[in-house]
Amino acid sequence: MGVAYSVGEVDHLYTFFVQWSPDIYTKGNKKHRQPRYLIREKHQGRYLVIEKNKVAAINKLLSNPANPTAKNWEIIRVKDSKRRLSLCSSEDSEAEEPEYQEEVEDALPVLNNHSLLLDDHHLGQLAAHMPARTQGYPWQLVYSTAIHGSSLKTLYRNMANLDSPVLLIIKDMHKKVFGAFSSHPFRVSKYCYGTGETFLFSFNPDFQAYRWSGENSYFVSGNLESLQIGGGGGGFALWLDADLYHGASFSCPTFHNAPLSTQEDFIVQDLEVWTVQN
Repeated sequence: MGVAYSVGEVDHLYTFFVQWSPDIYTKGNKKHRQPRYLIREKHQGRYLVIEKNKVAAINKLLSNPANPTAKNWEIIRVKDSKRRLSLCSSEDSEAEEPEYQEEVEDALPVLNNHSLLLDDHHLGQLAAHMPARTQGYPWQLVYSTAIHGSSLKTLYRNMANLDSPVLLIIKDMHKKVFGAFSSHPFRVSKYCYGTGETFLFSFNPDFQAYRWSGENSYFVSGNLESLQIGGGGGGFALWLDADLYHGASFSCPTFHNAPLSTQEDFIVQDLEVWTVQN
């Protein structure tokens, strides 16, 4: 007998699997990794990333002449898709990239805007921890202190119409980069919100990710005075004030994290928030 799960339940199940069997379920595991394919809608630029073992079944559906929309779609390898884009933009892209280079590039999220805080090294580390539902979509800059000024109200306002996960990146005055992935956009809320997809990370200097511990569900909460991520132990995993200038980071039960910044209290130098554009 089959069992049906809601989207929220699936999020929690996936987080559980990653936590207890990271060798099988994490995206950074290259040993079990298969070539990835795209189901691409011709002339529209829309696509879905799929694994090799799903290609045969989906190709059978697309080959069905009774399906009037099937002819609008095609299955191609991610590698071939990148080569097509490269050929359109450069005449010097005929050389084959090394296999390891292809794997790294395939995993990198695509940013639709320039980032002052994220480079390919950061993106490569973060990609292995991103939920599967974010794969194949470009990331759009929603808020930046360099562009929009330092205001939590503006940050909330810029996310008012969003219904997609967000990535918060912070650089403090000691040049340390850290942040959080939130399953939901930041908003003013009386209660905590979010799912087990939410996690923390830091580059201090080595990359470290802190996933949901399962101990409580204090993922994200916000008001006009501050934004808080994690909690339950007398301090927040990440706290920002209304001016997005003063911040703090403590160990907390939600993620069993170490403080993300060099010091528990820190000053924000730059801050960005990105969201999946679908």
